[in-house]
Amino acid sequence: LLQKRAAKAESSAAKLRQENAQLQAELRRSRLEEAALRADQAGLAAAKQKAEAALQHLLQVTTSSRASIRQLLSGAESLQLVADLLRSIDRISEVAEDGQ
Repeated sequence: LLQKRAAKAESSAAKLRQENAQLQAELRRSRLEEAALRADQAGLAAAKQKAEAALQHLLQVTTSSRASIRQLLSGAESLQLVADLLRSIDRISEVAEDGQ
């Protein structure tokens, strides 16, 4: 009877040791997975930060580009005004020459 109990206890202990080993392995896998997830989150946070910086830079470039385009249009209008003025001067000269 004692031998049966001892054998049963030994069998239970062996099963518990095996289960413990499996749980330890699962715990290690879970910790590795958690570390990988944390690394992914850190990478995602860094990517978000870089995207935000790129967005801010893009907005600044867009604003600057719009200002440059306005200056170019203003300059083109001024040049057109000068060209029109020169045409008028040519016409006035022609009329003056014809009138003499």
